Amino acid sequence: MSRLFSPFTLRDLTLRNRTVVAPMCQYSARHGYANDWHLVHLGRFALGGFGLVIVEATGVVPEGRISYGDLGLWEDGQIGPLQRIVGFLKEHGSAVGIQLAHAGRKASTPIGWRQAFNETDAEKAKFAFESWTPVAPSPEPHNDSPTFTRPTELDEAGIRHVIDGFVAATRRAEAAGFDTIEIHAAHGYLINQFLSPLANHRTDQYGGSRENRMRFLLEITEAVRAAWPGQKPLLVRISAVDGVSGGWTLDDTIALTGELKSRGVDLIHCSSGGFDGYGLKPGPLYQVPFAKAVRDAGLPSMAVGLISDPHAAEAILSKDEADLVALARGALEDPNWPLHARHALEGGARGTYELWPIQARARIRDKDRVLGIRGV
Repeated sequence: MSRLFSPFTLRDLTLRNRTVVAPMCQYSARHGYANDWHLVHLGRFALGGFGLVIVEATGVVPEGRISYGDLGLWEDGQIGPLQRIVGFLKEHGSAVGIQLAHAGRKASTPIGWRQAFNETDAEKAKFAFESWTPVAPSPEPHNDSPTFTRPTELDEAGIRHVIDGFVAATRRAEAAGFDTIEIHAAHGYLINQFLSPLANHRTDQYGGSRENRMRFLLEITEAVRAAWPGQKPLLVRISAVDGVSGGWTLDDTIALTGELKSRGVDLIHCSSGGFDGYGLKPGPLYQVPFAKAVRDAGLPSMAVGLISDPHAAEAILSKDEADLVALARGALEDPNWPLHARHALEGGARGTYELWPIQARARIRDKDRVLGIRGV
């Protein structure tokens, strides 16, 4: 068996393989509620053989959403629709995670494919349009674009409100049946804003030194870990580097890794960027060194970022550069990527077709046998 399709265990959760769907915003919710789009969008990844599917960035408070179309988990009514999705994915073999998030100063922005607030009155009613003033560590907008609103600086009561939101959402995630939670601390959103000297210009205990800038994330982590069942793993997604001069660095990430490990985090999902001026040139496997650095620092890691070749994914794992491999846009392009990758890595080996859903398994195998392909 290939390394990519070997099981992987964190605490009491065992994934059927090491392929992961990274969280991807769909901008298709009304008032934070999941619907049939989310069921079909996410369900196809379970049918496609992924080991773990992570639900998109989900607002822990209404004002924490990137847009009015984001999912939320700030009220009990939002549990049921997510529970339905979790049940379907588990029935078809995938473990299910949810990314709990707060967008900070990048909240209340337009729907991803609109790029502007150009909704008609009819569309505003249909899609449950909302806008609001965001919050942030410092009262500075992400940039000068009209897309972003100048935020209000969080005081200590506001910080406690956000932490309490993460805790309440964690308990709702458990009620919905999720296997794991991922705290979103990447991509220039609120937690990343506290971490980065590019966005955090506070002079209190949450700003200034690296120790102070890490405090917000560490307090959230401690609170979430205490509310999340001990047998279930906790993940954190980070931007391992801001990729901007004067920003968060890989040395900072290595220091953070030890702090997260001591607070019960089980794996770090390693991305990068989120602020204007990002200087890294995207290319195949360009973020894998971040996953390796975190792994070398003592925590299991997940690599993500333009990983499309099954043999490259296998090499990442075989060289101990990461423990899991995540796809985002690549999964959108080919929801059956694990099915195809397993054939590419293992040919006609016994059990290769077992990853296919039972409704398709024999038919695909018979087709391959007739055509003499995939080593059958």
